[in-house]
Amino acid sequence: IYLILYHAIFVFFAWTYWKSIFTLPQQPNQKFHLSYTDKERYENEERPEVQKQMLVDMAKKLPVYTRTGSGAVRFCDRCHLIKPDRCHHCSVCAVCVLKMDHHCPWVNNCIGFSNYKFFLQFLAYSVLYCLYIATTVFSYFIKYWRGELPSVRSKFHVLFLLFVACMFFVSLVILFGYHCWLVSRNKTTLEAFCTPVFTSGPEKNGFNLGFIKNIQQVFGDNKKFWLIPIGSSPGDGHSFPMRSMNESQNPLLANEEPWEDNEDDNRDYPEVSSSLAVETET
Repeated sequence: IYLILYHAIFVFFAWTYWKSIFTLPQQPNQKFHLSYTDKERYENEERPEVQKQMLVDMAKKLPVYTRTGSGAVRFCDRCHLIKPDRCHHCSVCAVCVLKMDHHCPWVNNCIGFSNYKFFLQFLAYSVLYCLYIATTVFSYFIKYWRGELPSVRSKFHVLFLLFVACMFFVSLVILFGYHCWLVSRNKTTLEAFCTPVFTSGPEKNGFNLGFIKNIQQVFGDNKKFWLIPIGSSPGDGHSFPMRSMNESQNPLLANEEPWEDNEDDNRDYPEVSSSLAVETET
């Protein structure tokens, strides 16, 4: 039974690690990119105020509600796109990542909308894996302490395995606990360090929908998929329900069709104030 339980934990540990590594970070779709014509106009325009107005006009057609710290439309001058809410440019991957949390060197990948659930599951199963190893080895450590282990080699293995398991357990449980706190408040790591700014101003709890709904924003509505590393996060990563907006203003909370990437889609979206300045942000 110990081997069965061990391999069950190991399979989910390896599965979630694989998904965290090989699930590519999702990038903004074409609607947020400047068209070739707009890009040429923007780059050839020498008057900053005209450039600003061009971007303001483009932002009016998109479901974006967050701004830079100075209240400007968030524009990436490297990817030449207007950033969707919670999207940031990763200097390591050299792309804009939807709902970017951080770039993780341990999985050599950007953690964002497409793989944040897998990353959380990887942390959870890593904690469980280390805990299981530590508890099963502990009885042999007691025997070593009492001098009941006959082999000198086994003594070294027991000490090393227990030390490594406990060391990683402590480190991972702290990291996992921190991300559980972030999920409970519907925040990313970047938003925890830098308060998101909306059209109405800074709001540290702007995406906080309540404990249960916050969890569902990462794991989805169907609880049977919460422990399995398959994609179940709601939405498309471009728009998110917000606490600071009522149902008549928020397209994701209102009783209307979700926004889709359709070149022929002429649906009107809430306009942003054209009085806001626009500046580039990376």
